[in-house]
Amino acid sequence: MISETSIHEILEQQRVFFQSGKTQSLSFRISQLKLLQQSIKENETKICQALKADLNKPEFEAFSSEIILVLKEIEYCIKNLNKWTKPQKAKVPWQLLPASAKIYPEPLGVVLIIGTWNYPFQLVITPLIGAIAAGNCTIIKPSELAPHTSSLISKLIAKYFQPEYITVIEGGVETSQKLLSQKFDHIFFTGGTAVAKIIMEAAAKNLTPVTLELGGKNPCIVDTDIHIAHTARRITWGKFINAGQTCLAPDYLLVHTNIKENLISAIQKCIQEFYGNNLAISPDYGRIINQKQFDRITNLLKGNKIVFGGETNREQLYIAPTLIENISLADSIMQEEIFGPVLPIIEYTDISEAITLINSLPKALALYLFSNNKNLQQKVLQTTSSGTVCLNETVMHIGVSSLPFGGVGDSGIGSYHGKFSFDTFSHYKSVLHNPFWLDLKWRYAPYTKGKLSFLKRLIGY
Repeated sequence: MISETSIHEILEQQRVFFQSGKTQSLSFRISQLKLLQQSIKENETKICQALKADLNKPEFEAFSSEIILVLKEIEYCIKNLNKWTKPQKAKVPWQLLPASAKIYPEPLGVVLIIGTWNYPFQLVITPLIGAIAAGNCTIIKPSELAPHTSSLISKLIAKYFQPEYITVIEGGVETSQKLLSQKFDHIFFTGGTAVAKIIMEAAAKNLTPVTLELGGKNPCIVDTDIHIAHTARRITWGKFINAGQTCLAPDYLLVHTNIKENLISAIQKCIQEFYGNNLAISPDYGRIINQKQFDRITNLLKGNKIVFGGETNREQLYIAPTLIENISLADSIMQEEIFGPVLPIIEYTDISEAITLINSLPKALALYLFSNNKNLQQKVLQTTSSGTVCLNETVMHIGVSSLPFGGVGDSGIGSYHGKFSFDTFSHYKSVLHNPFWLDLKWRYAPYTKGKLSFLKRLIGY
């Protein structure tokens, strides 16, 4: 286990490297992004193997949800970085002319990225892209709950990058505590609310800004004005990819009474189409990360009416895609984020019922609405609050680099992806420049008679 002294030494080495100014060069940033790109392409097979070992993640899911998302993000940043790093002109009130103003983006310094286990590669590397693009040095703490991926990330970073620029520190809770005792210029955390509170408390002691990418109970509303087969397919995919262990997964369905039975039937059909009749041996279906999470999820099933699925195998960490109904807000399954392959179904008769239920819970990371009714779409958008929204789709918005990704309230603080990652890891420095050729004396003492009235006229008071 790494000592606190060793962590401090690594941090100091990175501060020295940052102070050298090397990371601020545009050419350096782009070269490092390309190096990261190269490291991923050269080790694609190893990445997929690590994800398979940690989560039994199918190769297609590993590539589509972890590798390609990262590579496209790098491409987007390389393409736009020159524009992002340029100073931006700002307007100056005419009373201050001939002064001019600009806003300069500058790197924060040395940042800490703490990853999570459900997408253990993507959710570490994507924020790293932003840290590199903005010109920072970075310490990465991957999740110890995905040990194969954590070890691989550590080896790849050590192979391709200088330790005084980017370093990986592996370990568990004690390692995280030692890291959090240090002074960083920014902390970026992906994970659960309970740990986020600990991180925010530790960061507050050093006045360190944080980005917290959390989760929540993401509602999925299904109206009657839909294409039922496409709706069922998109919900089934978004919920059960990675065995439901996705912060963006629909957490529960709010289904109009008139469409409920047809939708349940359609989702059952999709599950069988996706994974076959014997889901336990499907090569396309993942596993729960560990027995602790397995036990937590299976406990949520107790006492509920299962309409499909429900099969479990603790030794194999297998929980079948499961649909349950007759759920109330008082039930334990509605008291926490499920983060597993269990989908509660609640029916409503009027959209106001669904909105009231959603607004009674903490703000979610994502809200999903399936409806062709534009008036209903606008009503839901205007009367609910969530980090993100998809209309007639689930999860896919994570692949749009031009959209900010992040939560609100209990589902997170701050956002990233694309330019928003660059912004997260940058400070925007205001600069006012005034030339010497004009210097009116109206603002200087002594404040002789008439100066105040002149000032009032000048500002239109």
